[in-house]
Amino acid sequence: MKIISRILFIILLTAIFSIAQDREYLVPGDNLIIEGIPKIPTTLVDEVGRYSEFRYAFFSSWHPEKREMLIQTRFAETYQVHLVKSPGAARTQLTFFKESVEGAAYDPSRGAFFVFNKDSGGNENYQKYRFDFDSGKIIMLTDGKSRNTGGVWSNKHDRIAYESTRRTGKDTDIWILNPNEPKSDRLLVQLEGGGWSAIDWSPDDAKILLFEEISINESYLWIADAATGEKTLITPKGGKEKVAYAGGVFSSDGKGIYVITDINSEFRRLAYLELATKKHTILTEKIKWDVDQYAISHDRAKIAFVINEDGLSALHAIDLKTNQEIPLPKLPVGLISGITWHNNGKDLAYNFDSPRTGLDVFSLNIETGKIDRWTYSELGGLNTNTFSEPQLIHWKTFDRKTLSGFLYRPPASFKGKRPVVIDIHGGPEGQATPGFLGRYNYYLNELGVSILYPNVRGSSGYGKTFLKLDDGFLREGTYKDISTLLDWIKTQPDLDSDRIMITGGSYGGHMTLAISYLYSERIRCAVEVVGISNLVTFLENTSGYRQDLRRVEYGDEREPKMREFMLKIAPINNAEKIKKPMFIVQGANDPRVPLSEAQQMLTTLKKIGTPAWYLVAKDEGHGFAKKQNRDFEFYATVLFMKTFLLN
Repeated sequence: MKIISRILFIILLTAIFSIAQDREYLVPGDNLIIEGIPKIPTTLVDEVGRYSEFRYAFFSSWHPEKREMLIQTRFAETYQVHLVKSPGAARTQLTFFKESVEGAAYDPSRGAFFVFNKDSGGNENYQKYRFDFDSGKIIMLTDGKSRNTGGVWSNKHDRIAYESTRRTGKDTDIWILNPNEPKSDRLLVQLEGGGWSAIDWSPDDAKILLFEEISINESYLWIADAATGEKTLITPKGGKEKVAYAGGVFSSDGKGIYVITDINSEFRRLAYLELATKKHTILTEKIKWDVDQYAISHDRAKIAFVINEDGLSALHAIDLKTNQEIPLPKLPVGLISGITWHNNGKDLAYNFDSPRTGLDVFSLNIETGKIDRWTYSELGGLNTNTFSEPQLIHWKTFDRKTLSGFLYRPPASFKGKRPVVIDIHGGPEGQATPGFLGRYNYYLNELGVSILYPNVRGSSGYGKTFLKLDDGFLREGTYKDISTLLDWIKTQPDLDSDRIMITGGSYGGHMTLAISYLYSERIRCAVEVVGISNLVTFLENTSGYRQDLRRVEYGDEREPKMREFMLKIAPINNAEKIKKPMFIVQGANDPRVPLSEAQQMLTTLKKIGTPAWYLVAKDEGHGFAKKQNRDFEFYATVLFMKTFLLN
């Protein structure tokens, strides 16, 4: 008995010791695959906790009759649909899924239901669902397997036109569906390629406007018969200069289309395209910046649009009956997105954020100039009025071009030269803009690290010539842009050029890997998120509906000379030059950048002995969407920075 008692006592002590250890360190979820990452102390979790509790809100849809709206926000792990009945009112959660919900849109007749999209585990194979307000029931409307996106309502409110890959798994065809009758779902137009979408119905619902994207620099508009699917090209094709269009909506009489286009211009401008003559009338001739987005009112009598002025947003509106600009109040400096008219023709909803304000939903009454704030999202109880505001910086690159970016500095209480994080945007056609940094404010406020967001060649917002400077065989120019940025940092008295971390997601992850092998001696460490380690294997393995679109940007890996070039510059084939610690983050279900891109880089770094941390979430796709996973990534990144950047 004494022996048994002694054994039980030892087991009890072991259990108590194990529990104590668990309390000392964070226990990761079973959904995470971890290699090389040390145990994360719970003291670190407590230390950064408030910076992980920022909440944001996005506009989804106006109620067709009431002054109410659907928004998306997160109360638990993922973004769900909520109802807000008046400005500043409580948010009532309507959907409760493990996965985030996207694209919620009211039934435009009575608001009796809304249609939304949801995927599984980040695989981006979105399905369409109907949520009925009366019953609370949710009904799947699509096949449960294919990728189903978009969804534009007819003017009679009895059908939506949307895109689906269900026929081939690769091509995005146009389908027609009455959400009240799931069996009405039918294929309208068979199409080739993954760049198609339905974007508007003609006023009489006889035609559907189609958008075909070849690349960010080349796209076309077509009109399809809503009964037969027969389509007709309405924008020029085959000219010397490629033309890009963005969106398109019919005029009230159906005789023309309002579009964003860069035809005969460096920048994307708002234009009216007359269908009979194909003549383009430019509505924003005097504005020398890109028009980022626009929205037409329900009666098609007014159009609102957002100008991208060096990364900042400016809201404008035009009366389409007179083609005169409608005076609007000056909005705060920041970023505007998601502009949408209410059926009343007066209220314009939009999302707004800035370096000191998280993303929230507002509306502007264009008749009175009154601005209403609909959501007040929590910001961890922190005083965001003290958060760093960015400085617009410029530097000369290797071929004497002037590039720009945004530099955030830590508080003045941090003395001496400060370490620098260079965060490179994805796309590659993205653009770094001065929005709310969220968790990154911890790096500034608590670690004293400066953060620099560059817009290298190939970024959008600076004209179509600049946009094409990184295409195909020009890819290495973007890498050299970062080299000259490293030179610029050396000239700054408050920045420490000996303590630099490179990071980025998606294409920014590819850039991170490339900089890590090209300029390893000039950086301390790197964090790459869902990055491309080899453009050849990426193009061969990315989802079929994306391949052709990406080949226009990166080059066609099936062409021998291009393949040879891609393999030559591939980070995976130059990994022996990566000498500084690397943190690799990946979603297992990523349909864009496959898991294999991360796996092959980890395997190679381990072979050559370069320190490598590795984090994969089994229930995520192209980046982490679930809060618990994002939190662990954040904690691990902070530990990585403390270990390799700040020491």
